[in-house]
Amino acid sequence: MKNYTITVNGSVYDVTVDDGKGGAAPVARPVAAAPAAAPAAAPAAAPASVGAGSIKVEAGAAGKVFKIEASVGQAVKAGDTVVIVEAMKMEIPVVAPSDGTVASIDVSVGDAVEAGAVLATLN
Repeated sequence: MKNYTITVNGSVYDVTVDDGKGGAAPVARPVAAAPAAAPAAAPAAAPASVGAGSIKVEAGAAGKVFKIEASVGQAVKAGDTVVIVEAMKMEIPVVAPSDGTVASIDVSVGDAVEAGAVLATLN
């Protein structure tokens, strides 16, 4: 695994990339939120109350929901793709942070999402 720090449109992300020797899928997570990003965090918290599970599956980058790979009630393992977000013509898999069962899918295909938005929950 290799770690990189990438800045996109002023947002800083820590990216972990699998070196092909096994491990998790690539994941992008925001680093420290910039002052401009702080107001965006408040709307992202609203969907969390909708979810039925205790484990949140959050968007690593802002974009549009491209595809929903999992369904409610489906068992997933850590690293399994739950939702795919499209950002800047790239498809970014949003993966399960741990093993569990999908309790809720809180977005629909075509929804615009911000970084950190809760897309689904797991039990």
